[in-house]
Amino acid sequence: MKRIELLAPARDYASAVDAVDCGADAVYIGATKFGARYAASNSLDDVARAVEYAHQFGVRVYATLNTLLFDDEIEEARVQAQQVVASGVDALIVQDMAYCRMGLDAELHASTQMCNMSPEQASFLSRCGFSRIILERALTLDDIRAIRAATDAELECFVHGAICVGHSGRCFLSRSMGERSGNRGACSQPCRLTYDLTDADRNVIIRGKHLLSVFDLSLGGRLGDLLDAGVTSFKIEGRLKERSYVRNVVSYYRRELDAAMSQREGLARASVGRSRVEFDPDPSKSFTRGGSEYFLDGKRSGVASFDTPKAVGEYLGRVVSVVRGGFRIDGATLPEAGDGICMLSSQGVVGTNVNGCDDGVIRPNRMDGITVGAKVFRNYDNRFNRAVEHSRIRRTIDVDAAVEVSADTIVMKFTDEEGVSVEVRRSGRFDAATDVGRMNDTLRAQVSKSGDTIFSVRRVDVANGGFFVRAALLNEMRREGLDALRQRRVSMPRRHKPFVENRSVPCPKKRLAAQDNVTNRLAAEFYRDHGVTEIERGLDLRDSTAGECVMRTSYCLRREIGQCLREHPALRGDLYLEHGAHRYLLGFDCNRCEMSLTDCTKRNG
Repeated sequence: MKRIELLAPARDYASAVDAVDCGADAVYIGATKFGARYAASNSLDDVARAVEYAHQFGVRVYATLNTLLFDDEIEEARVQAQQVVASGVDALIVQDMAYCRMGLDAELHASTQMCNMSPEQASFLSRCGFSRIILERALTLDDIRAIRAATDAELECFVHGAICVGHSGRCFLSRSMGERSGNRGACSQPCRLTYDLTDADRNVIIRGKHLLSVFDLSLGGRLGDLLDAGVTSFKIEGRLKERSYVRNVVSYYRRELDAAMSQREGLARASVGRSRVEFDPDPSKSFTRGGSEYFLDGKRSGVASFDTPKAVGEYLGRVVSVVRGGFRIDGATLPEAGDGICMLSSQGVVGTNVNGCDDGVIRPNRMDGITVGAKVFRNYDNRFNRAVEHSRIRRTIDVDAAVEVSADTIVMKFTDEEGVSVEVRRSGRFDAATDVGRMNDTLRAQVSKSGDTIFSVRRVDVANGGFFVRAALLNEMRREGLDALRQRRVSMPRRHKPFVENRSVPCPKKRLAAQDNVTNRLAAEFYRDHGVTEIERGLDLRDSTAGECVMRTSYCLRREIGQCLREHPALRGDLYLEHGAHRYLLGFDCNRCEMSLTDCTKRNG
């Protein structure tokens, strides 16, 4: 059976618990340092707590150590990696090849920030020793199929959340505008800013739009296609998101992935337990910039959100009339008191709260931006969010119990759905029961009480020679048995594929440019040993990105605005993006159908 994994983000221990309870088969979490989300760091104690909680259900935990390292950080990174491995995590997600040379007894996953886009790259990494390849978000189904054919490694694919418009790990736009670098865990998200599109003479073609801001990924309806393409891990983005996002989105993808798997043979969940939530999950009601399948079916237009980079929420309708203190829309769904709404009009995006709604008239807290024709979105559903936040969420593992009573011994055995068993035994003198049938009913009733444990006792087999057992003793043995079963599950050996480098595998590239991110001596040694003959210093080591390509992307602004060079556009000549003092020349590689940004900013000195 092929094991299929739903992989969820965890900002902290509480989010990890929510992800596990809602059905995740694995979670990824940041450690103290060297993670690509600086604001989502955790102590080693919290990582260890998350590991223990997850391992009860066979859920794996991956630590994100996916930033580039400088030479003076190698020893600190090595020590932290060793400590994280000692805390029990199942794998490390890494970008820097220095981790391959640290002597870690750890499974390594090749971060999407290695820009994993080709069969050659995937094959190289897997043959070197990486057990999993995390795919770039911009790949098509055909791309994924080709990578699947080139490697036996596990393939991890993002299915929900924010999209980095630049190819992962090859975007230096943040670094070009200041000290903050995405490859160092501190991206300032300049792709969400407004830009002017200008020509060589600085004539403005499009003014003040979010020209690099793309919609969020939402592939809930395409999980079956991804399964068929060979994806084994389905990843939800969002290590900076709040707990309600984790609860809602993980619950939704658990349901959809189970449905897709049920229609295919030879697939099994990578963890155990049934999750129960008291709400109907709907990802459109959590943070989203609008759902997109991006380039899954091929490169296309319509993937950008020029008007706003914010989460506008679910579309309700257009304003058809404005009345005193309120307005009407043409949609059937109306917001309620306590909801948050935003309006998208020619004046931009304006948000407010809803005070009430009566006779079809929406009564907002403010009327700013509410004009006839404006699009209205609900970006906070008060009723839904309260349901998510206050829902009782529980994940349980089915257990069968057996009780055998003789004159001097009682044995209680618990066996979970994976066949893991424990046995509890007591010796003593047990008197004859006056009503054996009633005693046996009591045995079943007491042993089946699982309380707030992670178990659900579905069946109790009783073999009683006619003896009486006190309920207090039964309760004591049941608690002891279920706790022992939990401890045994936590301590079970885990699937583990430690990285062992095969140094005979040649790198598909003989020359590495500054954008290939070699920023320390261990990474340089790694590549030289794999046949690379020329290595430029990584761009993050340089004082300036002037004259350098700071982004490559499968997104094309020409395609997005209907000016594709393959379709005889009216717009010719060089094009630039400008934001304040920053200016970038756009390059268009029509053979690869890719766009690039080169830093043309004039700097003092």
